[in-house]
Amino acid sequence: MTDSKPTIAVLGGTGDLGGGLAWQLVKAGYSVIIGSRTNEKGEAAARALSERAGGKTVQGMDNPGAATAAEIVVMTVPFSNQMPTLETVRDAVQGKIFVDATVPLVPPKVMRVQLPEGGSAGMIAQAYLGENVRVVSAFQNVAAAHLQADEGHFDDCDVLVTGNDADAREQVVQFAQAIGMKAWHAGSINNSVVAEALTSVLIFMNKKYKIAGAGIKITGEPQV
Repeated sequence: MTDSKPTIAVLGGTGDLGGGLAWQLVKAGYSVIIGSRTNEKGEAAARALSERAGGKTVQGMDNPGAATAAEIVVMTVPFSNQMPTLETVRDAVQGKIFVDATVPLVPPKVMRVQLPEGGSAGMIAQAYLGENVRVVSAFQNVAAAHLQADEGHFDDCDVLVTGNDADAREQVVQFAQAIGMKAWHAGSINNSVVAEALTSVLIFMNKKYKIAGAGIKITGEPQV
């Protein structure tokens, strides 16, 4: 990644997870586009975020428009909306880095791991979008409440970053670190099953132990 920060679109940026991630990116100095199913919702969310950020410029568009205008596209939608969203942006994301934060939760049993037939949401995205899109899976294990906070508390919210392209992973690692997270290369897109499955485990632990947004932490110090 160069010194010039890329423009990042957050599809589903009107939701808790997407809105929180957009907030942290804006604070870190990124140009952010809020994507939604309609222009009106995207623009309304962008105005609210701009006001919260002290007047910083935030754009709002429908998902295809946001995906077209951005250099990196992040999708933060429920699993039930993953494929419908992918279908609307497939052409717009060709040649780009596409970050999928989708978790295959199947209500009402969201505390039970239920991986899809395609292996994982990240694997589904890569298979559908094609080899010309560098799909990266990340951010499944960070609670929306931490992202929504004025000051993010990410000491125990490490991010596992998986994808088949090492440079694409590195770019996601870098912008995750820019917003205060510790992010780790975690291998190919097939390994996204681990982070996706962990989300159900963390939801269970949140309920069992009354934790306000459990996360994960990788121990040990890298020697590279």
